[in-house]
Amino acid sequence: MSFPDGFLWGGATAANQLEGAYLEGGKGLSVQDIMPSGVMGPITLEPTKDNLKLIGVDYYHRYAEDIAMFAELGIKAYRMSIAWSRIFPKGDEEQPNEEGLQFYDRVFAECKKYNIEPVVTLSHYEPPLALCRKYDGWRSREMIQYFAKYAKVVLTRFKDTVKYWITFNEVNVTVISPLLGGGILTPKANLTKQDMYQAAHHQLVASGLVTKMAHEINADFQVGCMVASAPRYPRTCNPDDILKAMEDQQEVSYFVHVHCTGEYPFYAKRIFRDYNICLVITEEDKELLKNTVDFISFSYYNSKTVAQDAGQYQGAGGNLMRGLKNPYLEYSDYNYPLDPKGLRYMLNYFYEHYQKPLFVAENGLGQSDTLISDENGSFTVADDYRIKFLNNHLVQVNEAIEDGVKVIGYTMWSIMDIVSAASAELTKRYGLIYVDRLQDGTGTLKRFKKKSYHWYKKVIETNGESLV
Repeated sequence: MSFPDGFLWGGATAANQLEGAYLEGGKGLSVQDIMPSGVMGPITLEPTKDNLKLIGVDYYHRYAEDIAMFAELGIKAYRMSIAWSRIFPKGDEEQPNEEGLQFYDRVFAECKKYNIEPVVTLSHYEPPLALCRKYDGWRSREMIQYFAKYAKVVLTRFKDTVKYWITFNEVNVTVISPLLGGGILTPKANLTKQDMYQAAHHQLVASGLVTKMAHEINADFQVGCMVASAPRYPRTCNPDDILKAMEDQQEVSYFVHVHCTGEYPFYAKRIFRDYNICLVITEEDKELLKNTVDFISFSYYNSKTVAQDAGQYQGAGGNLMRGLKNPYLEYSDYNYPLDPKGLRYMLNYFYEHYQKPLFVAENGLGQSDTLISDENGSFTVADDYRIKFLNNHLVQVNEAIEDGVKVIGYTMWSIMDIVSAASAELTKRYGLIYVDRLQDGTGTLKRFKKKSYHWYKKVIETNGESLV
């Protein structure tokens, strides 16, 4: 099998999970800096030393070394994010932080040196903490203006350096985990569906505004949306389970639909009615939503099996998208369903509905890796389980391309080991590059190539022909 010429083979990371240097270079605090246990645990008033994200994997000081390793791997695209609070430390300053802009100047210069295409996410789960405390994150319409100001600065600064932009990472997560997706400090138990969907509306409006702005700054910009995805399978052929799967799928498609058509889908009326939601939508909002995206990007880790009466079935794990145990699938050590064909399904689903180019922005396997010495005395990780996972998913990406789906790129998660966003841990690793940093914070921070690194290098060199 082979992939289209110019296919963007790559890997992905997020600023809050790898940069570290949380107060260096003029950076302000982000909401991530007070989440020492991720969304799994309580937030703190101030950063604490047990928050592994404060150091991350020290990319801020080692980016040149890391990007050189990415280049040796042969990647064509590097999906990354800009830390909003590195540009506007509190979010509401009159002028941006020049030191922060210069850091990304250097990062993009390294990418250009190796002909790596940056794919840049503007907001990846880390709005400035000061804004979140003042406005309770995206619950407030005031966030739109601050996000737009930040976006205008970086879009203008990097207009000749970056072509591909993503407005919000996994924008649908705001209605699943309001703290992670929307920087909302009020506990989810104290929020209504109205609160969460109104916050998501503010993000959708902001996305439309920034998409419009981006195309005005540089007509060649390609701007995309990004959602967390998982196909919803009915647990049985009972019509109640079929309808449950349909309704769950609509809650994801809702966000893609707005980004691609400029209006809310027909089934939004039912969602609003069932949850007693009455969105505040201005005429200006409606106009801004009409600024549709150029491509759809999404994360895919696992499928989700659902049932109307879920209590009678065993549950399964997953990255936010957690459902019931599917008897037809294998499971990872973390109880994630392993479902490569679900990725082909999602690619077909999105393309059938919206006819926009697709970008697989995240796809990977989290496991507890062990660093070992190989026959040459070098250190590596024998992660055949990751190779199998990536191979099987890429085969299904190729199947989707054969189906006629326009897939422009694949940036696996994550190109190197980084701190988990959801749980702030380093035990479960996703990278092709092992970083010597342990859960207790110790380690040399040295980088080592895993077996999967060499495998992926060959996949890229052969444009997918080495897949089996």
